[in-house]
Amino acid sequence: MNTQLTIFSETHPEQVLVHTTDRDEIRNNLQKIGLGYEVWPIDKSVSAYSTHEQILAAYTPFIQKLITAAGYQSYDVISLNADHPDKAALRTKFLSEHTHAEDEVRFFVAGSGLFTVHKAGSVYNILCVQGDLINVPAKTLHWFDMGTQPHFVAIRFFNNPAGWVASYTGSDIADKFPRMNNPM
Repeated sequence: MNTQLTIFSETHPEQVLVHTTDRDEIRNNLQKIGLGYEVWPIDKSVSAYSTHEQILAAYTPFIQKLITAAGYQSYDVISLNADHPDKAALRTKFLSEHTHAEDEVRFFVAGSGLFTVHKAGSVYNILCVQGDLINVPAKTLHWFDMGTQPHFVAIRFFNNPAGWVASYTGSDIADKFPRMNNPM
């Protein structure tokens, strides 16, 4: 599976304006709306089955560089797979449009997830895969879909030690746009 960006008009979810798997084109399109996107080298010494400590140790140089550059105060590893007993409830928690008081920064160590950003009259579906780092700035309208059969391991970065706190908009826009299709 490749990283993908699909852009829609917010009023015409059936009409694709841009679709690309080119990471440079993805980075350029996301920078235009203030999102950060990087590709970190994949460390073959860790996998989705590695401990959180092993994952953090493998990516320490990149983690420290990002913390120094952006001032994040904490970080951790989150992992979710299709066997998780609360996967449906967790998916629902992230599927509605919301914002955060801080940046939402994720580096995908393994697996994939679909971030969708609603900005400047458009909706940006960003399928993130292994090696992708995405930074959704504070106050940016967005939602996240891990699919019905989630499989991802990600390093999360926080400005606030309280961690992930969402402010939901109450809009139903997220229901109008494509969701993540899990590969088999």
